[in-house]
Amino acid sequence: MAVYEGARPRGIVLPRGPRIAEGPTLGRRRVRGAFRAGRRTNRLGLILGGIVVAFMLAFFSLAQQVRVSATGMDIGRLELDRQQLDDRVLELRSDLNRLGREPAIRKLAIDAGLGQLDAPLVLTAR
Repeated sequence: MAVYEGARPRGIVLPRGPRIAEGPTLGRRRVRGAFRAGRRTNRLGLILGGIVVAFMLAFFSLAQQVRVSATGMDIGRLELDRQQLDDRVLELRSDLNRLGREPAIRKLAIDAGLGQLDAPLVLTAR
């Protein structure tokens, strides 16, 4: 069975020279692991995510505007109903004032078949 040493340094058999050349060197640049492995960031996913978020916000805004518009229509309809009820109250009060007087009551009674009363009978006390 063969055993492979791999990347271990060798023993003292041969002296090694310095691995780095003597002289001015440039500073090392830090490279991300994904870039070194050949994988770059996928900006398409970020762009699609931004578009989805923008559309969700737009639809939320549209739903709110529709709700506000429907509420405004309900308020307008209720104001119209209130005005009609107020007009009906005024009409009924006018009818009551007109029909509550003596001539109107007499006419309604005659129309209903009632006649006028005779002179009252006065009884003397004993």
